[in-house]
Amino acid sequence: MSGGPLPDLHLAGVPLPEGEHRDLWVRAGRITFEPVPGAETVSRGGFVLPGLVDAHCHVGVARGGGPVEDLAEVREQALTERAAGVLALRDCGSPVDTRALDDHPDLPRIVRAGRHLAASRRYIPGLAIELDPADLVAEVRVQARRGDGWVKLVGDWIDRGAGDLAPEWPADVLAAAIAAAHEEGARVTAHTFGTDALPGLIDAGIDCIEHGTGLTEELVGAMATRGTAVVPTLVNVAHFPEFAAAGERKFPAYASTMRRLHAGAGAVVRAAYDAGVPVFAGTDAGGGIDHGLVAEEIRALHAAGLPAEAALAAGSWAARSWLGLPGIEEGAPADLVVYGTDPRTDLDTLQRPQRVILRGQIVS
Repeated sequence: MSGGPLPDLHLAGVPLPEGEHRDLWVRAGRITFEPVPGAETVSRGGFVLPGLVDAHCHVGVARGGGPVEDLAEVREQALTERAAGVLALRDCGSPVDTRALDDHPDLPRIVRAGRHLAASRRYIPGLAIELDPADLVAEVRVQARRGDGWVKLVGDWIDRGAGDLAPEWPADVLAAAIAAAHEEGARVTAHTFGTDALPGLIDAGIDCIEHGTGLTEELVGAMATRGTAVVPTLVNVAHFPEFAAAGERKFPAYASTMRRLHAGAGAVVRAAYDAGVPVFAGTDAGGGIDHGLVAEEIRALHAAGLPAEAALAAGSWAARSWLGLPGIEEGAPADLVVYGTDPRTDLDTLQRPQRVILRGQIVS
């Protein structure tokens, strides 16, 4: 993108979630509903969404795991998201410092959670800062200051001694760590597949659960009461049978657990939504999941039982609000995606963006 003046743009269509046909303009990279003389009309008759959001991804994690060494490759990951209409990413842990990408105005906005924080030898090698419980609180403060308002814990992982998923942290350590993050002005989220780690995390006041396949009816009720969100990452959960098969010979109990969690994942998502738990769309892109799949995640949320508009909101305007990003409103940065048909009634149209406007510039 050039560093020259941004063009004045005009769009006529149906902004969502408002849902009424109207005109909007873009001046100096920002949305206005006041006419801008001479603006170029770049879209007529479409449906205009605030930029899509992948609320759980890993920019800087290479295919198969491990850090991406080349910033150009990290940039390509972000561009893949942009091509899919994703204009904001919540990066839920990366071994790579991607803050240099903030100097690239043609890339999606990245909201970072710093590094994964895991117990020693209890996560994917090379991705996390591995800690003894006594050191967690201090490192949470470090990551809270390095991130963009989020800290990422690994709540459970396979315990090789037990041969199955198990919690990583004592309840008192979790309570102190989450309190420390909140004191630093950061929210906390945690990777969990199973059930046993969840009571300690939720009771400690965690702000979000990633995956959450082990949620029970009681735990869903506790999350609803506290306002704790969940990002189910169903496109990743679809691979649980593969994880089970890979670990079955050494860890048969783990394999059985993963198959059970896979079988119940859709019901968990629907129960969370029905209970009023905030549900957001995230793919877990990076490592084993390709970037650019948020449309598939939105469709998976709908297939799990969310109404189509709620699933769409989970990957657009509701997710943006949750992350502190504006939607389509006066003075907001012009991060917009235009579709030819109404995505509220045809989620497949999310695969076919007609226009992508990022920071007031047409990028696709």
